[in-house]
Amino acid sequence: MNSVAAVESPASVRQALQARISSMQSTRLDDDAFPVLPKMRGVLARGLRRGTVYSLTGSTSLALALVAAASQQGEWCGVLDVPDLGLEAAAGWGIDLDRLVWVSDPGERWMSTVGAMADVLGLVIVRPPTRVSASESSRLSARLRQARSTMLVLGDWPQSESEITVVSSSWTGLGDGHGHLADRRLDVEVRQGQRAGAPRRSQLRIPAGTIR
Repeated sequence: MNSVAAVESPASVRQALQARISSMQSTRLDDDAFPVLPKMRGVLARGLRRGTVYSLTGSTSLALALVAAASQQGEWCGVLDVPDLGLEAAAGWGIDLDRLVWVSDPGERWMSTVGAMADVLGLVIVRPPTRVSASESSRLSARLRQARSTMLVLGDWPQSESEITVVSSSWTGLGDGHGHLADRRLDVEVRQGQRAGAPRRSQLRIPAGTIR
C-alpha cells in the first residue's frame, strides 16, 4: 500500500501520486463506469459512473466492497482521512494494496487534497470533516468530470449521483447460543440523487470481518 501520512501541499500530493502511478505503468479502464463485484450489482447494476459522486451511510466498509472490482482490474484507488477503514478489510475484498493510496490528516486542505487525488486516481473514498457547501461541491464535481474519476463519500453530499443507505443488518451463523459468525445480511436502499421515483431496495450477504 502507498501512504501519504501528512500533506504538505495538494501539488505535492498530486506529483507524488503521478510518479508512483507512472512507475507502475497503470492505465485507466476505458468504460463509462467502473465495474462492481457480482454481489454488488443488486446495489449498482451498471457499476459506478465515472465523474460522479456517491454518498454512503450506515456501513463504512461498504465503500471498499464497491471499489473492489475496479481495483482487481488494475484501477488505482485512494482513501482520504478515513482511519476506521482497515487494510485487513480491504485485502479481504481483494483490493490491490499496491494500488491503494492512503492520505491522512489533510487539515484545512481537505478540499484541495481530494481534488488533487481525483486528478490521478480513478476512485477515491472520503469522509468530509465538515459540511460541504453547494459551491464547493459544484467545483469538485466539475473536476471529477474532467478527470473521469469517481468519489464515494461516507456521509451526506450535495447533488450526489446516488444515495446508498444501509437501513438494517443482521448476522447469520449463530444458533442456539453457539457457533460462529458466518456472514452479515445488509438491507440496502438506493436513491438516485434528485431523480423522481421510489428508492430501490436490495439485500447483500457479506462475509464476516469485511463490513463494519
